[in-house]
Amino acid sequence: MTMDARKAKMEELRAKMRSSTKANRTSLIEESARAKMTARDAARLERQRKLAETLRTQAEAEERGEDVERQKNWEWTIEENENWEKKKARKARRADYEFHDDAHAARRRYKKDLDLIKPDLAAYSRQKEVVLGLAPGSLASSGSNTPSTSSALTSFDPSGGQVVTTAEQRMAAESFYRDANTLLYADNKPTEDAIDRVVGKINRDIDKKGKFSRKRLNEDEGDITYINERNRVFNKKIARYYDKYTSEIRASFERGTAL
Repeated sequence: MTMDARKAKMEELRAKMRSSTKANRTSLIEESARAKMTARDAARLERQRKLAETLRTQAEAEERGEDVERQKNWEWTIEENENWEKKKARKARRADYEFHDDAHAARRRYKKDLDLIKPDLAAYSRQKEVVLGLAPGSLASSGSNTPSTSSALTSFDPSGGQVVTTAEQRMAAESFYRDANTLLYADNKPTEDAIDRVVGKINRDIDKKGKFSRKRLNEDEGDITYINERNRVFNKKIARYYDKYTSEIRASFERGTAL
């Protein structure tokens, strides 16, 4: 191999090295930029992507002469549409934040608390299995609270020809299906998880109440001359008697013309 061929080979290798170094650096910069991207930036990019996709779909539908909303509604089932309508109606009912009476406020609080309740279906299934005389795990494994027809609900007495229930089942049924005539009361012992949920809910309500702030309708617009509600009331009482003497002095201080 001649010297010129060696030089050409060396230049080719150096060019490959420079290109690979540049590609590695570009990849490193892109990876670093992706790592620095915050959740807010990711959400913003996702919104922009959805907006661009929506605009593209609308443009394509207009070119074909189709209704965009009608085409979009085809993607929803009847059940999903009914749930969406119920959600909109519930949101419209809860949009009234004004105070009407104590009963209305209590009902709003009750409805909001119901949204946070997550029933323990596993414990319910275990109680129902005892009542129906099923094997442990029958309802939980089937994923339904309705037993099959082939399940033996109770034991059958061939001599008497009637269904015989055990004392445990009768007590469990009386505890499970309670009515106005039952004598059982306050025998339910909550679990530690249930107690923790109640305590957490109370603590969240206390924190939310401490951070709550609303604008009073009878509050006068003007300069903020107070640091809390008590100080605002005190300043209002003082201003009632001394504003007629100090208003000119305060105005002079603000203009910078006070002597």
